[in-house]
Amino acid sequence: MTTQLGVSQLVTPVHDVGDIARILEQSAKEANGLIVVPSALFTTARNEIVATVARLHLPAIYPYSYFAQSGCLLSYGFEVRDMYRRAGNYVDRILKGAKPADLPVQQPTKFELVINLKTAKALGLTIPATLLAGANEVID
Repeated sequence: MTTQLGVSQLVTPVHDVGDIARILEQSAKEANGLIVVPSALFTTARNEIVATVARLHLPAIYPYSYFAQSGCLLSYGFEVRDMYRRAGNYVDRILKGAKPADLPVQQPTKFELVINLKTAKALGLTIPATLLAGANEVID
């Protein structure tokens, strides 16, 4: 599917950690970048993903800050620590007798952008100053 921005979407399901490197290598032949969606599997395989994407010289965006802190280009997503803190309030309310079904569903309210400039330099990318200014963390 191509949009007006000239961006193509290539969706490749991954079912186990052993598939990741092979699928990334195949996808890199058709892709100029990668967006990794939130997944327990991808979190578990973070080091393999970071190493493979670096070897393929492929810019990628991830949902959690620890990906960028591990060496990937950029992460943007909800602040995980905040969600855990807020979950504690739910536990407290349930332990005090609230029915879980009666508690409201909460959406994330804090988001964080982390940019890894070392990775950007290795990829030959220049990150605009306006994007750097809006980042929660910039890794030099």
